[in-house]
Amino acid sequence: MKEMIQRCLWILIVSLITCSNAILAQELNASVRLTVPKLQTTDPRVFQTLERSIQDFLNNQRWTDLSYEPNERIEFAVQMNITEEISQNTFKADFAMQVVRPVYGSDYKTSLLTHVDKDIVFTYEEYQPIEDSRNFFRDNLSAVLTYYAVLVIGLDFDSFASLGGDPYFTTAQGIINSIPPGIAEQDPGWNSLAGNKTNRYWLIENLLSPKVRPYREFMYQYHRHGLDMMHQDVLSSQQVMLQAITATDQVRESYPTVMVTRMFVNAKSDEIIEVFKGADSATRSKVMQVMRRLDVTNGNKYNVLR
Repeated sequence: MKEMIQRCLWILIVSLITCSNAILAQELNASVRLTVPKLQTTDPRVFQTLERSIQDFLNNQRWTDLSYEPNERIEFAVQMNITEEISQNTFKADFAMQVVRPVYGSDYKTSLLTHVDKDIVFTYEEYQPIEDSRNFFRDNLSAVLTYYAVLVIGLDFDSFASLGGDPYFTTAQGIINSIPPGIAEQDPGWNSLAGNKTNRYWLIENLLSPKVRPYREFMYQYHRHGLDMMHQDVLSSQQVMLQAITATDQVRESYPTVMVTRMFVNAKSDEIIEVFKGADSATRSKVMQVMRRLDVTNGNKYNVLR
């Protein structure tokens, strides 16, 4: 009976929070799906609660001082896969994420981020609150979710204004700096000394690095003067996008270990093929050459641009 009352109270609280925020269109339109393996000790209902808690946290938290119309909310899909039950309340998980924004003058939506963050270790008790961690470290799950919420908003701002994401990337960097050393050892995603440079620490380092600034400036051009203008002038838009692709390759040359070029390929490779497969042969050839350098392991994918 006590457990049933607790569960009903939790549902009521979530409903009240949702209703109170309905008049203020939030920034994120997140959808969360959580999958779990065969469990040894944890009640599967815990993960049902966790899934709802994550979605409510992302959607109901105010992340900016701006007012978003419902159709302006950033679409943020999260697939959370529990990969290991370390103890009854400690787990390891992979987060697969995709973020899209609409393209003006069309029904098309372009991907801003397609990314998987692996081996996130966190502790969770059913009904444990997920809390905004922009100013203080609370727990690892809250920190990871807050980090990605502000990162996503920063990427969206970068696509609408040159370097518009800076305040949000700086906030994400502050979250990294707040992580206790013991947590950074347990979850190497926060650690600059991890085995590779493709984690949360290095993603923000990349985005705030002066060496990556040309990439970010051209990503604004790619979206606002490329994709968003495609309905008005295809050829001019293609040329703007080609400049952005070339700038990305130049960043790769000057900063070979940069993480954002791989993220660019993950998010944009299929889109680039679709945009340029109808271009003239010289443009197709340039795009194919650059994309093969950026995406060496999938070079044959771009043969369609020949």
